[in-house]
Amino acid sequence: QVQLVESGGGLVQPGGSLRLSCAASGIIFSNYAMTWYRQAPGKQREFVATMSSSGSTTYANSVVGRLTISRDNANNTVYLQMNSLKPEDTAVYYCNAYWRYQNYWGKGTQVTVSS
Repeated sequence: QVQLVESGGGLVQPGGSLRLSCAASGIIFSNYAMTWYRQAPGKQREFVATMSSSGSTTYANSVVGRLTISRDNANNTVYLQMNSLKPEDTAVYYCNAYWRYQNYWGKGTQVTVSS
């Protein structure tokens, strides 16, 4: 049984930081590309950042220089370090694992950026 469990969300003031985690089980984690998406109220889910199995990264233009994706294959976890947060970063953040047409999603964690 595959599980992706996100954690670390919460309420933060503009300019603040959060670190999201996504713990995976039931998959050979090191094989998978791991990606963070987000969905704001009334909007479609959008790509945030991805890290391939080899460690290469890609970011959405809106988060370059502020959000950093990393992974710990020994602990089957992917992270999203979020700095200089803006109100427009408010969304539910979802973790995704993808490898050879196997595609899995977590249930998400809420991030709210507000003063």
